[in-house]
Amino acid sequence: MSTIVVADAGPLIALARIERLSLLASLYGPVIVPEIVLSELRLGLDRPGARVLADAVAQGDIRSHPLPPDDEVDFAQLSLVLDAGESAAIVLAQTLPSRFLLIDERRGRAIARRRAIPVVGLAGVLLAAKQRGRLDAVEPVLRALSQQGYRLSDALVAEVLRLAGETPNQKA
Repeated sequence: MSTIVVADAGPLIALARIERLSLLASLYGPVIVPEIVLSELRLGLDRPGARVLADAVAQGDIRSHPLPPDDEVDFAQLSLVLDAGESAAIVLAQTLPSRFLLIDERRGRAIARRRAIPVVGLAGVLLAAKQRGRLDAVEPVLRALSQQGYRLSDALVAEVLRLAGETPNQKA
């Protein structure tokens, strides 16, 4: 199994905003992002999570990778229905021998699955972190994400809490 994890910007920004980005590196090692996603992270701006993201890039926990030139047509076609970062992440995950693509956007996940790219969302990463002892509880992290405006459906949150063996409002 490959150890490469390719990521879209959304989950990275969300984890950075709640100071939990280090979970990815502790679980999977460096995360690979297309150059377009790196630019979407807006490292130089004074935005929530930007410092955490910039530190992760400086430490090598987030690494940029160019799209191969022969994938430009595929990227352009995907960009007709997805944003540039999601399109590039899908193309890169398909090009590299990736373990999975970290993406939460529904349409992007569906397209990646149709291309036989393994997909994991932020909720799946949190479950893995709890199972491997990197988190005591998932519920406080889900709550923090929600407070930062990261949207996960109520049904998904309920299922994640069930799988984690937690009930809502359990303390970390």
